[in-house]
Amino acid sequence: MKLTYLFHSGFALETDTCVLVFDYWKDPVGVMPALLGSGKPLYVFSSHFHEDHFDREIFSWRTAARAGVTYVLSKDILRHRRAGREEADVWLAKGARWEDGRVKVTATGSTDSGVSWVVETAGRRVFHAGDLNNWYARFLTDDYRGGTVFSPEFGMDVDPGREEKRYLGELKDIRKLTDSFDVAMFPVDGRIGNGYTRGARQFIERFRVGLLVPMHFVASGFESAWRMKEFADARGVGFWCIRREGESMEV
Repeated sequence: MKLTYLFHSGFALETDTCVLVFDYWKDPVGVMPALLGSGKPLYVFSSHFHEDHFDREIFSWRTAARAGVTYVLSKDILRHRRAGREEADVWLAKGARWEDGRVKVTATGSTDSGVSWVVETAGRRVFHAGDLNNWYARFLTDDYRGGTVFSPEFGMDVDPGREEKRYLGELKDIRKLTDSFDVAMFPVDGRIGNGYTRGARQFIERFRVGLLVPMHFVASGFESAWRMKEFADARGVGFWCIRREGESMEV
């Protein structure tokens, strides 16, 4: 399989029989035209309605692709009226499953909007986190004793301890399905501040992962995501230090 980084949280995974595209937003270096012309069936996943994970441009691919396109979208996209019911082939919420002869999909939970994805194809199991993460990790300092903390980024009080429990609860639910992934695409977002690798570290502590792939790091830069490599190395987990849009890795 070949995994290509598109932008932000967007990836294309090409197998011998199909192409999977996750959370397309932008394609700065023009990866998609070649994939649309590959003659392989295309499966398009969008984890939630936020504009950095879902762009209506994906629907233009139905006529542009040489082979068929199957749209597997989170139901919150429908609820927020970003797309009509007829525009997707499959609408999934947490806990729902769908499969055909090439892919098997389970929608798992998120700590933000929508879902995360567990996808099995070509004998491999991959995970795309969407916006599942321990987003308030910066507040979980040694002197934190519980309760709410004001978040200037979100302009509101948050309870980071409770949010972490919610995040770990989602990981526990995923472990009921599986405890291992060949590839896991997961946020490593420096905007969180101190502890921005905490969510990814907690993920690889609970799952056996062949290759951990950072995402959602655009605002803080490629090198910020590489900070996760030392933690992955310590657990014997492969890590992709992505350096540019359009870069690919054979998996």
